[in-house]
Amino acid sequence: MHDHDALDFAELAASLQAAPTPTETAEDIVRYVQGQLDANQAAICVIRSRKQIETIAATDPLVEQLDRLQAELGEGPCYGDAGPGQTLTASNLAADERWPTWAAKATDLGVASLLTTALTIAEGRRIGSISTWWTQRRGFTQDDIAFMAIFARHAALALSSSWSEAGLNTALDSRKLIGQAQGILMERHDLDETRAFEVLRRYSQDHNIKLRDVAAHLIETRQLPTITTPQLPTDRARHAPASDSIDPAERQQKVSSTPQRADGQPATIDNRSA
Repeated sequence: MHDHDALDFAELAASLQAAPTPTETAEDIVRYVQGQLDANQAAICVIRSRKQIETIAATDPLVEQLDRLQAELGEGPCYGDAGPGQTLTASNLAADERWPTWAAKATDLGVASLLTTALTIAEGRRIGSISTWWTQRRGFTQDDIAFMAIFARHAALALSSSWSEAGLNTALDSRKLIGQAQGILMERHDLDETRAFEVLRRYSQDHNIKLRDVAAHLIETRQLPTITTPQLPTDRARHAPASDSIDPAERQQKVSSTPQRADGQPATIDNRSA
């Protein structure tokens, strides 16, 4: 049953956000909605680009297969059909005309009904969809749709918060690494904090390596990453013709056209007038 009030949803949101990782947050969401709606399966797909979706949590591999079919065919409930805040239902998927090709394949895989709601965050931006599936035909009530709409808002906020926190933790870890790397350079080369950071930054830019990776390598090996670059020719070598670039026949012609003395040595030409 899904008889909830505002306090229930607030507690639910806090519980979802307490999951330690984004993956576990998504898995908690699909398990919860599956149980509340007594669905056979549930899944979350997120939008990676205009033409790419990715399943980040599913209660069964079958659901991942259904989402892959949507991406391959370019149609389906998760593939852009559910707009911000919109809930889609299909009580008899076999007869649904909105996604004819995908619906036929989903029916062949044993899916009979579905309920899908868009996951939206600030300013109505859609980040994906949460879907529930049944192997038998199922009618949907207004309570089902209302519950799914409210739950999806809390689920989207929990996911967004989890992703933001994961990104923040990565940023904090990067700052910690860079600080340690600065300390190594300061001690080894008697640099102040600003100069040490400048060394790392310039090395990162000059060699196209992420600053975090430069710092991590320095901490682990006590050396900056070794970059193998082709040695540039000197100015003299750059402007001088390469001996190997001269055609052998041309070389022979040049040799044969040089005046020779009787002993085979090049003759000295006197250009003075007689």
